[in-house]
Amino acid sequence: MGSVLGFPGVDPLDAAVGARLKRWREQRGMTVVELARLIDLTPEEERLAEAGRAHLSTAQIGAATSALHLPLWALVSDTRAY
Repeated sequence: MGSVLGFPGVDPLDAAVGARLKRWREQRGMTVVELARLIDLTPEEERLAEAGRAHLSTAQIGAATSALHLPLWALVSDTRAY
C-alpha cells in the first residue's frame, strides 16, 4: 500500500474487516475496551483494527467472532457462508 505524507496506506481488506468488527461490536452493545480485553488486544490496537489500520491475525478474528457470538464469515464477508 502507498502512503500519503508518511502515513501508512490502508489495506482495503483490513478496512472491510475493521468496519464489520465495529458494526457487530456496536450491535452487540460492547465497548472497545470490553472487546479488546476478550480478544487480547489493547484498546488502541482494537481502535486501529476497526479503522482498518491494523491487520488482525486469523486467531484474533476467530477470538473476535467467538466473543461477539458470530459465525466466522461475519467478519470476513457480508455474504452468508451457508
